[in-house]
Amino acid sequence: MMDNVSVITMFTLSGLSGTNNYRVILFALTLLCYCVIWLVNLTIIVTIIVDKKLHEPMYIFLCNLCINGLYGTAGFYPKFLMDLLSTTHVISYVGCFLQAFVLHSSVCADLSLLALMAYDRYVAICRPLVYHSVMTKQRVCMFVFFAWLIPFYLVFMSGVINSRLRLCGSHIPKIYCVHWLIGKLACSASIANIAIPAFNYTFYCSHFLFIIWSYVYLIRTCLKSKEKRAKFMQTCFPHVFCLLSFVVCVLFDLLYMRFNSKPLEQSTRNFIAIEFLLIPPMINPVIYGLKLTQIRNRIIPFLTSPD
Repeated sequence: MMDNVSVITMFTLSGLSGTNNYRVILFALTLLCYCVIWLVNLTIIVTIIVDKKLHEPMYIFLCNLCINGLYGTAGFYPKFLMDLLSTTHVISYVGCFLQAFVLHSSVCADLSLLALMAYDRYVAICRPLVYHSVMTKQRVCMFVFFAWLIPFYLVFMSGVINSRLRLCGSHIPKIYCVHWLIGKLACSASIANIAIPAFNYTFYCSHFLFIIWSYVYLIRTCLKSKEKRAKFMQTCFPHVFCLLSFVVCVLFDLLYMRFNSKPLEQSTRNFIAIEFLLIPPMINPVIYGLKLTQIRNRIIPFLTSPD
């Protein structure tokens, strides 16, 4: 029926209001950050793909984490750069849902991949004798496949539910589209629009709790052995750092978006909104490249070797 079809064809993004005076500086800094994100992530990806010695579960998961970093940022930076050069900040109906899908699925895939990396380290350190029988190539491929498929499916279903809502507005107070803000524009709420996001949040909160449990267990186990403690610091420290940076950045944005009882300056709100699209994709590959010996030993000779 036509009552369920939205007549909205464009959305207005108001996050960049008041940035006219320093738009060029913002464009230059944003473009620089995006180039750095591509450089550091591609370096890790290419290093792992080219070197067969790095075709191990930990590095395969890391490679996918970097690919996901490029995938998620591709849903934001090109549109954001165009908005910085434009006086009108609008996005099409389809474009808004596509951007929301990319950003949401990227965040969910990040949690899935971080959970797999935590599980891999748990098996490697706590059950080393069965590691190769547990983390077989077939099982690793299956893990990676579902780490991408499940987020895509869950976020797609959430997007389908939102697309069926009849919208009574087109103003999004942010610099990019998210499903929750699109849902707030609905003329009336539906049970499915509440139940599916609630299930998604619960499902990925369980991922986070599993990661926390696994690292707490790893720390308790490693304290009993000097050898295991050294292995934890070498291979698990980057995972813990990446997890903390990712979770803190995402939580800041989610909590402010839902409980913004004290309005902040627009520039502060924008920084909170893009933290998870700036800090983890840029810092994570650098931390892994510096901390993981096998990757560092392959990148540094390549960068320092003469032509």
